[in-house]
Amino acid sequence: MTFSIQNLGAVAVALSLGLASPQSVAGAIANVLVGSGGDRFVPAVIHIAVGDEVVWTWSGSFHSTTSGTNGVPGDDNGAPSGLWDSGVHNVPFSFTNTFTSAGTFSYYCSLHYGFGMTGAVVVAAANAAPTVSITSPQSKAVFSAPADVTIQATASDSDGSVTNVQFRIGSTVLTNATAGPFSAIAANLAAGNYMLTAIATDNGGLDATNSVDISVVTPVETILSRVARLAPTNLQFTYSANTGLTYVVQLSTNLGADNWISLATNTAGSDPALFVDHHATNNPAFYRVGRLPNP
Repeated sequence: MTFSIQNLGAVAVALSLGLASPQSVAGAIANVLVGSGGDRFVPAVIHIAVGDEVVWTWSGSFHSTTSGTNGVPGDDNGAPSGLWDSGVHNVPFSFTNTFTSAGTFSYYCSLHYGFGMTGAVVVAAANAAPTVSITSPQSKAVFSAPADVTIQATASDSDGSVTNVQFRIGSTVLTNATAGPFSAIAANLAAGNYMLTAIATDNGGLDATNSVDISVVTPVETILSRVARLAPTNLQFTYSANTGLTYVVQLSTNLGADNWISLATNTAGSDPALFVDHHATNNPAFYRVGRLPNP
């Protein structure tokens, strides 16, 4: 038997995932004057977000802020809903209610609703953070140096749109992608450890982050050794390899350029890696092992 070696080209990459938690935002405070300039709420309709507070401050006496059931903003019929009721008070007085769900909440003054002293609080749903996930490289993929690693990510936003996905290697920005498909290339990576990050931003300004840790290795020279004929049709040998890199084993009967047959393609799980040909014959044959290029 004659053995020859051919390297086909390759960086080692090991990945770990991490998803950032959505940002938390403290509730804001909105103010309404009660009885300012007459029997009215100023402003009559106010817009807030879930988690915000409304503070009613009395500017006139003998008024209340009472949640109503009419369901027509600014035109309540004086039937309480039970969500809140300040009671009737004189100046000075203030009353606060925190809104924990989205919707339109009408209210009125229990003494003056017949004079049109009604109002409404319009509560918008809180902005949900986007999601982002690096889909390539895969966790614990292995590449050989120098490596051009293509980073691919998916990003979405349940209540809006993703306006940007920023790709980084370490703290260095690779690119900003404003529309999908979202991808970037970390080029010509030498052997070492790197963190690849994708940061998605939605139209409400919230971010989400996903990172993978990769390591790039210098490929070893592929050398065949420890040849053994275990049975008439069973021949084995080992070859030096980088754990995690992908290799192809080929056979030829005459070393012709078009006569190489691929017997196996595998990702090396050890160094050296073991190959067994279960269909060996007594005819002359040549084996070669090549390291496949980075995907």
